[in-house]
Amino acid sequence: MEREITQIEAAKLIDMKQPDLSKLLRGQFKLVSVEKLLRMLTAFDQDVKITAKPHRKRGEAGRITFIPA
Repeated sequence: MEREITQIEAAKLIDMKQPDLSKLLRGQFKLVSVEKLLRMLTAFDQDVKITAKPHRKRGEAGRITFIPA
């Protein structure tokens, strides 16, 4: 189910200022910790699944991928 709320309403729901939420939605993730981001997702009725697996190419750093359902 998709909620139709304003950024101001959403910011209040997750205890964040609207300008900071706007920055977050534009990809500026330095404003929030991983813990706060997870709490935000669950506040909007999202289940969060974290899967760790070995990276296939030796000598390269692993990747972080977000896959919306």
